[in-house]
Order: sequence, then C-alpha cells, then structure tokens
Amino acid sequence: MSEERTQQRQQQDSPLQTERGGTRIEDSVVSKIAGIGAQEVDGVRMGGGTSQAIGGLLSSVTGSSSSSSGQSRGVSVEVGAVEAAIDVTLTVAYGISIPQVAEAVRRNIINRVENLVGLNVTEVNITVNDVFFPEQEQQQQQEQQQRQLEQQQRQGEEEQRVR
Repeated sequence: MSEERTQQRQQQDSPLQTERGGTRIEDSVVSKIAGIGAQEVDGVRMGGGTSQAIGGLLSSVTGSSSSSSGQSRGVSVEVGAVEAAIDVTLTVAYGISIPQVAEAVRRNIINRVENLVGLNVTEVNITVNDVFFPEQEQQQQQEQQQRQLEQQQRQGEEEQRVR
C-alpha cells in the first residue's frame, strides 16, 4: 500500500502529470536526448566499433545523415511515468581517462534528460567497448572527402561527354 502512495506522490510531483492531463515521452525521444548528451562530451563516439561501421555504411548507402541515425545508436532506455534508466555503449578516444569520460557522460546525460524531458534519471550504466584514434579518424575522413571529390569530377566529365 505504501508503494502505491509513493508512486502516486511521484506522479503528482512530476511536471509530466498535471491536473489538465498527462504527457508521455516515448523511449525513442529519451534515447535520442541521452545519445546527444553523451556525444557532447569530447572524445566520445556512440556505439561500438561494429555499430559505428554498420551505421556509417548504411548512411553512405541511403545517403542519410549519420548524425540523425547515430544519435541514439548504442543507447537503450527504460522509461516509466516519472523515471528513466539508461544504458549507453560508447567508444572513447585513446589517451583519455575512461573513468573521467564515463562520469562526464553520466552527468551530461542526467542533466539533459532531467531538464529537457522532466523524468528523474535513476541510473546511467555505461559500457566502453572500444577505443578510437582521433588522428586516424581525421585522416580517413580527409581521404573519403578526396575520393568523393574525385568521383564528382568524373561524373561531371561524363555528363559533359554525353552532351
């Protein structure tokens, strides 16, 4: 009986439950906000190496922006009426203290979800399953941009020949 009262009191204290009606926040919204909050911390990439590679491949095939699909990659949530529990899987830049990054990610996710959504975050569990090397990543991006430029130039030349 006291558990029921505690839950009713929490719902009354929630900004999502008012006398004029209730607001339900979908899991996908909380996942996206948590993912954005995690990525705001320097040296963090969402998901593990495999999910990053698959996400990058899918975005290159579909032509979509990886930022919109990658925001919730590696995030799972359990959302209740007034509380949320969040699990995050991420990759950290080599050379950065993983415990410090994990705590910064945890604080930022809690801050973002509680302030933007109005849910009390009970826990943020973080799994670091890979490291990345920022210098290699930057070099790979430059090489990819160069290949895209060359491909665009070839397409332009082909269009000129067809005309």
